[in-house]
Amino acid sequence: MDTHDVSNDPTIAQLIRKQQQTLLDAQFRAGQRPSPKNDRAATILEFQFKVMMTNEAIANGSYNRHMGYSFVPPPYPPCVQPLCDLSKIMIDDLRLETHHRGTYLILRSVTAQSRMTAVMSIVEDENGDVLLLQLYHQDGAEGEASEDILVEGRALIVKEPYLKSTANDGYGLRVDHPGDIIFLPAGDPRIPGCWKQELQTDSAMAWKAKGNDFFNESKFRSAIECYTQALGCSPTPEEAHTIKLNRSLAFLKMEQFDAALADIESTPTTPNPSEKALFRKAQALYGLRRFRECCEVLKVLRMEYPQNTTAKVELNRAIRRLAEETTGKYQFKGLHAEAAKLRPPHLDHATYIGPVTVKATESRGRGLFTSQAVKAGDLLLCEKAFAHAFVDEDGSPSSDKNTMLLDVGGKTAVMGGQPKLIDMIVQKLYRNPSLASSITDLYHGSYEPVDASHVDGTPAVDTFLVRRIVALNCFGCPLSSRVGMHRKRGKSVDGRIQKGAENDFFHSCGIWSMASYINHSCYSNARRSFIGDMMIVRATGDLAADTEVTFWYHAPDLNGYVERQKKFRHWGFMCDCAICQDDNESGESLLAKRRSLRDSLEKRVRIFEQKGTGAARVEALLAALADTYRRPAHEVPRQAIWDLQAAFARALLLQRQPVEAVQQLLKALASLGYEIEGGNLPRVASEALVVRRWGLMSDNVADCWLYLRDAYRTVAPDLAERAEGYARISYRIVYGEDETFEEFSNL
Repeated sequence: MDTHDVSNDPTIAQLIRKQQQTLLDAQFRAGQRPSPKNDRAATILEFQFKVMMTNEAIANGSYNRHMGYSFVPPPYPPCVQPLCDLSKIMIDDLRLETHHRGTYLILRSVTAQSRMTAVMSIVEDENGDVLLLQLYHQDGAEGEASEDILVEGRALIVKEPYLKSTANDGYGLRVDHPGDIIFLPAGDPRIPGCWKQELQTDSAMAWKAKGNDFFNESKFRSAIECYTQALGCSPTPEEAHTIKLNRSLAFLKMEQFDAALADIESTPTTPNPSEKALFRKAQALYGLRRFRECCEVLKVLRMEYPQNTTAKVELNRAIRRLAEETTGKYQFKGLHAEAAKLRPPHLDHATYIGPVTVKATESRGRGLFTSQAVKAGDLLLCEKAFAHAFVDEDGSPSSDKNTMLLDVGGKTAVMGGQPKLIDMIVQKLYRNPSLASSITDLYHGSYEPVDASHVDGTPAVDTFLVRRIVALNCFGCPLSSRVGMHRKRGKSVDGRIQKGAENDFFHSCGIWSMASYINHSCYSNARRSFIGDMMIVRATGDLAADTEVTFWYHAPDLNGYVERQKKFRHWGFMCDCAICQDDNESGESLLAKRRSLRDSLEKRVRIFEQKGTGAARVEALLAALADTYRRPAHEVPRQAIWDLQAAFARALLLQRQPVEAVQQLLKALASLGYEIEGGNLPRVASEALVVRRWGLMSDNVADCWLYLRDAYRTVAPDLAERAEGYARISYRIVYGEDETFEEFSNL
């Protein structure tokens, strides 16, 4: 939704076809023994040379990634067999384009790693045979790439290895699922004897000290391994308590909140729990968004250790999150300030789920429904992203907006942050399996996930399931929906309401789990907006209880039924809303006539804006354009009319014809399906301006109401305040909040 889909670009389509042929060619070699066999010295030297050249280019600033490609291979499930049920094989047993089910390899890295789309290294087996190892989806939170994963000399197990052809007739092991790798710590009995090294450290406290050294170097993975080794060296209860507290802190640094919580809760309970244990438990609960429990722990911490001033700060922070979660009250100006300052713009705020609930629909799977009656502008939800991949639109060659995710099987290509987003979700699920249902319960089409959540004590995260869920549930998003508002209005030097603003695409993207249950309708009854990684959804009209909430996945345009339906093939549905039904029933000849009349009207409005002449011709074209609609506007919004009618009205207002401007502005709103009483001129005494029915909420409806306000100030001053009130509601719906409305309304 609103992502930069380039699947139909001829150059990209050709690239997809080329990659499809490459995959077909590779399949002809399926089951064959790799030939020629890798020369050990040459393979290592070539890899090291490439790594050196890349690192030098990055260091001196000459590395220029004009375009990065992330190819999605044919999907395959993760290994769901425990290691004890697998048989050991060697590199020489591997066959090309084959998933070696029921087997495993023990390997050792013989080079430093290279980190590009994947983490890569040359690895060997016990026989000294070597090949390339590629580990995908290894990076989670921002900035984690600083610590090497495949350290030279590192032993590991690859479960059910997949040998894949690579460029230039090469080959290598590809591992997509994080659970298919087992990293072996020093001294692990599974490490072959020929690789074993005498451990210089064999006591719990020595391992702890080594872990502390790694922690101080921000090498948290290595620190966790050392603390785990320490726990295996028969520490005393007091030592074990300290080691687990240390490991819990390293887990927190790696955002492994489940593991941190488990370490803390496994320590012996005492009448006076440790200050560190309480504080770290609170941190883990906060990271898991369990704010109520977090508050309770921090209250105990404050009671037991009143001198801890940090605990007071953290308690106040958790209380604010809990208040947001339960009341839906946010300081939106503060959110804007945070989003403008932070990079990435990941805001420290809670999710509020308002009067909505997930239920089964009659024909569209699950959907989101109102649990009580709501009014236009009411907050339905304000949701923090489960994961959010920010792409800086600075145009630099290294920006992720120059990264393309190519799904050859699905014949799709998307520019922007989706590859990063998939990595983030995979790692978040792998590190915090308690959160898995937030993602795995989302719609994933016909993809069949494995029937296992854990194998060998680790989460069985299916990256292809995640990829499918992202493809079907991902939202493209701006830094803020309000960011482009001044730019859009700035373009409109002659007062024209800009058309097409709703069709922007974005390279930043994220997953908002609750919002993902909202189904599409071109004639929607809700709008989404963004501030950083927060999505705000508000009702665009008055909705009764048990009404399905809908918003558009792609904004309705004037390109006709067939072109519009093409946009929804990705999700496997055809939109049957009133707008689409009317376009389909109208036929192409009538739609072509409508487009032609609109083109003529657009030219005439421009002439009127510039010269102030031709009003009668504009009105005649407006009437002719209205005649191309067969159903009333409250049933089918007249998108081809409304914006030009509003632009005409704005021009009338600038030419000091406020009465005529009011007439045209009310008609413009009526074209979107609004039913308004009490606004017409001449006035009926004491009749109030009231919206009896809200129509389609296009981007610039708030402008339309502000033009009405300005006109009423001249001819019906008592209506100006009501018009501004409706402008405020419209602004709140489109931009998510109205705390910044004044600066908008005064432009």
